[in-house]
Amino acid sequence: MNIEDFRSYCLGLKGVEETLPFGPDTLVFKVMGKMFALTGLDDDDFRVNLKCDPEWAIELRARYPDIIPGWHMNKKHWNTVYFERGMIDDGLLVELIDHSYALVAASLKKADRDLLENL
Repeated sequence: MNIEDFRSYCLGLKGVEETLPFGPDTLVFKVMGKMFALTGLDDDDFRVNLKCDPEWAIELRARYPDIIPGWHMNKKHWNTVYFERGMIDDGLLVELIDHSYALVAASLKKADRDLLENL
């Protein structure tokens, strides 16, 4: 999955906006204002930080060399995933994006969860 496909997929999720809160070189996707994915726009390798259940994060890191503890993030709850090296198929990449989105959406305040559900 390339960055254009990643961007398009994220923007297709309900309640998602793209922002540049850390400057012009870091693209951030938020659901109802809370971050679930971010990527550097000036890196040679296309990699994305995604939120992950801590136990599953450990399993993924052990199984896939292209999934490492989150770069500049809480390493317990975030993974950095290399998207274009070819070692992770697109199906798993979509699953990881959806998982990150779902974790963040579940942590929203009830009022925001209700708004999201009704979009």
